[in-house]
Amino acid sequence: MSVLMDCLDGSPGQFRNFKKDDFEAEWIKVAECRFGQVYQVKLKVWREKCALKSFNTTLCAKNFYRKVMDEASDIAKVNFKYIVSVYGLCSEATGVVMEYMSNGSLNNLLASHTLMWPKKFQMIHEASMGMNFLHSMKPPLLHLNLKTSNILLDDHLHVKISDFGVIHWEEGMGENLFMENLTARGNTSYIPPETFTQCPDPPGTPFDVYSFGIVIWEILTQQKPYAGCSMTTVILQVSQGKRPCVQIIADRKPHECDQMISIMQQCWDQDHRKRPPFSDTVRKTEALSEVLKIPGSIKCHQYDNDGVLALLSKKDFGSFRQSVRREHIQTQYPDEKSLLHFTVASRDTESVKHVLNLGAEVNCTTARGYTPLIIAVLHRLHDIIALLLEHGAATNQGDEDQWTALHFAVQNGDDRTVRLLLDKGAEADAREKAGWTPLHLACQNGHETVVRLLLSRLSEEAVGEREAQGRTPLHLASAYGHLNIAKLLLSQGADPNAADCSLATALHLSAAEGHNRVVRQLLKSEANTDTADSRGNTPLHLAALKGHTGICRQLLSNGASPDSKTLQGWTPMHLAALKGHEATVVQLESQGGCVNTRGENGWTPLHLACHQSAPEVVAKLLASKADPNVSEDSEGWTPLHVACTSVSFPSVLHLISHHADVNAVNSGNATPLHLAAGHGCLPIVKALLLNGADRTLLDSSGSTALSVAQRWGKQEIVQLLEK
Repeated sequence: MSVLMDCLDGSPGQFRNFKKDDFEAEWIKVAECRFGQVYQVKLKVWREKCALKSFNTTLCAKNFYRKVMDEASDIAKVNFKYIVSVYGLCSEATGVVMEYMSNGSLNNLLASHTLMWPKKFQMIHEASMGMNFLHSMKPPLLHLNLKTSNILLDDHLHVKISDFGVIHWEEGMGENLFMENLTARGNTSYIPPETFTQCPDPPGTPFDVYSFGIVIWEILTQQKPYAGCSMTTVILQVSQGKRPCVQIIADRKPHECDQMISIMQQCWDQDHRKRPPFSDTVRKTEALSEVLKIPGSIKCHQYDNDGVLALLSKKDFGSFRQSVRREHIQTQYPDEKSLLHFTVASRDTESVKHVLNLGAEVNCTTARGYTPLIIAVLHRLHDIIALLLEHGAATNQGDEDQWTALHFAVQNGDDRTVRLLLDKGAEADAREKAGWTPLHLACQNGHETVVRLLLSRLSEEAVGEREAQGRTPLHLASAYGHLNIAKLLLSQGADPNAADCSLATALHLSAAEGHNRVVRQLLKSEANTDTADSRGNTPLHLAALKGHTGICRQLLSNGASPDSKTLQGWTPMHLAALKGHEATVVQLESQGGCVNTRGENGWTPLHLACHQSAPEVVAKLLASKADPNVSEDSEGWTPLHVACTSVSFPSVLHLISHHADVNAVNSGNATPLHLAAGHGCLPIVKALLLNGADRTLLDSSGSTALSVAQRWGKQEIVQLLEK
């Protein structure tokens, strides 16, 4: 599986139950989801980074983690290049220990990077490789949870499939329960239409194929499907055969993209029987990926009357050099490719030298603006790069997006080529069409050696250069958690308080992403803790929203205001309560945060915690003297009204135990009992009655709680209230 697996207990492939003490003390939270958190941890003995996915057992079904434990050892046997490796369990942390993927999820990358077409096609192909492997197992291993947030990225932006085996269809499982498991994880956009119908069949491989079709659309468009639509709207549209809009895929796309769109549309076909198996898709995506990966790799026989391209394709370089003539040099192939492009792509230095000596134009370009030098740089062909430069290759000539050879070399982290290009006059501060310099790319991708090379050729002012969205290199290094690069930039005079177009600073971005050590470094460099972005969020707001408790502690200890408000009037405490981050709420309160501050419409943190059905947070707020009887401004709702509407029985009990008024009335004269009766929650109605709720009170329409229950057909409540 990996070197790590071979080392753990001295026996290859040993599946292990780790102890918390096996890891170093600093656990860095790198992601948070509805059912738990993901931490970057480091094994003490082997100094190896791992990811620990810890499940919140209060939010998961009771038997969920037990099933994960039962099946993790089988999942750990799945060993493939495009599948995230599972190393073992950590029962003490209720989590799974697996391979650490340094660049996070594809979902986050698509939102923050502008990807080139070759990279998009490569990612689609690699994802299809991973899924084909799972489906080729006997029996097929269904994912049922395939989405861009479960496709992870390594140091070089290669993809691996994760979180397979989390959702299951079990014998006797009702369709509604299966749907609940899917939608609870935010999977609505990826669920095929047959799942929404009364189809009694359990899900099969076409389920994953449909999800993959949506993933392809996301990669091609770099947008979210059905953005802004409710879950009900999505279900209705998909059931009626509607899909995400294909027309928004960029006009300036390679013609191969039409073939990829065709694959995508086959994958999300309304009829599950017509969706192609991954064994077919993986071959088609491979062919398309290869075409874009090597700008020169085309079907030779259609345009190769003299057979010279066929000789290159066969790697018969001796015969190629004997056969090629000056007239071949001038031939233009489809997409404006020349013989020199093909020869560079063949990787044979002597053949490139021969074609150049026959008079090939060293700076010729393809339709997408690729020069032979760019092709050589893309594939790290160092000898050919040096040869092209000797023959006058222009170092600063860009492609259609104004990416120069240096941009590509930096993106690859190829410091040898970077040094060579810089020595030959490449502009270290060249900008592509979105204003990104090579330094921006190096900082985003964590290539420290390349950053040092670039800084040695740049002026002090260049350290603070901004791309189109106003982000500096420090913004990018901070957002992606590259501590050493952030330190380096700060030592070179980077402004820790520079703001981008949304007024966010490097501290905003690192706090939001949970990069504790970067936050610490920025604070040492006198980053302002209370600067607000365009929505009024301070770094503390963003850390609280994501539940990064340690970062909240750091910010507060460095003078951050615990009660600063966003444009909507929300404090960090509001946002932590809204997202159910219990530990963060406790931390904020212990360092001066007010639990009774009113935000938009007079809502307090307690209102929000009740609204989100977060009983642990409700309990902590009440223990910290949150007022259980405060009413919000617009409709006079108390937290108990909200908890009854959210049908959160534990929250109701916490509120009652802290003397919440069970007969409080809102602006429509409705009591908590009216609301509980309408929602049909028998335990809540019983609890309210046992604690003095008056069943005779009338709301503004003249209805008692009994009348409300009768109107909504809640028979159990009717029987209870009639007693």
